[in-house]
Amino acid sequence: MTFPPSAPVLTDVSRALGVFAHPDDVDFGAAGTIAGWVDAGIEVTYLIVTRGDAGGFDDTPRERIPAIRESEQRAAASVVGVKTVEFLDGYSDGTVTPSLELRRDIIAAIRRHRPDRIITNSPLRRWDRIAGPSHPDHLAVGEATTCAIYPDSRNPFAYPELLSEHGLQPWTVREVWYTAGPSPDHVVDITDAYETKLTALRAHASQTSHIDLDAILRHRLAETASAAGLGEGRLAEAFTVLRTE
Repeated sequence: MTFPPSAPVLTDVSRALGVFAHPDDVDFGAAGTIAGWVDAGIEVTYLIVTRGDAGGFDDTPRERIPAIRESEQRAAASVVGVKTVEFLDGYSDGTVTPSLELRRDIIAAIRRHRPDRIITNSPLRRWDRIAGPSHPDHLAVGEATTCAIYPDSRNPFAYPELLSEHGLQPWTVREVWYTAGPSPDHVVDITDAYETKLTALRAHASQTSHIDLDAILRHRLAETASAAGLGEGRLAEAFTVLRTE
């Protein structure tokens, strides 16, 4: 199973919401692209489902990891110009499912922030890169977010307490971008934003300080750019873009 070809990208987007499973997902997948959106005047908000409590590579006490990773994500967001970062409570790294409760929490965020565009983890597995992109939490968040986009967030009769008790009016998200899914075909040249992406990812020191991050990133992004025919020395991120209306 794979995605259909990407739709033409909307040109009148003013607000975007990133919904991701863990701190650092958005930066590995899309920090260069999001930096470009912010520079273009789009207001971007992040919603992170877990605090990445199963992450890390050293003997840092486990109880400290959630606070460390939350702080790292806020610092990384600041690097790309994102001012608002929200974290959900009650979801643990490695155990996320596309539950009704998670859908409700994502719907509430959609109705609060009223984005034209959502960028999120892919709900479809990549069999060529099962490690990383196909983490079960990524798939679960992608699925829950897709359900929240349609039919939930636009339907006044879905989760009616969000309207009756919290005043959250229905909202239609017009476009969704999926990261790290199979056969992404919408390519964004981020060569000029590469140092911003690298700096954002270095803010996630608990996850990246033990690897040659620059070499790994340049290799992957150069492969993406080359496959898209962008030319020598270019770096790119790739997505699948779908309309939701």
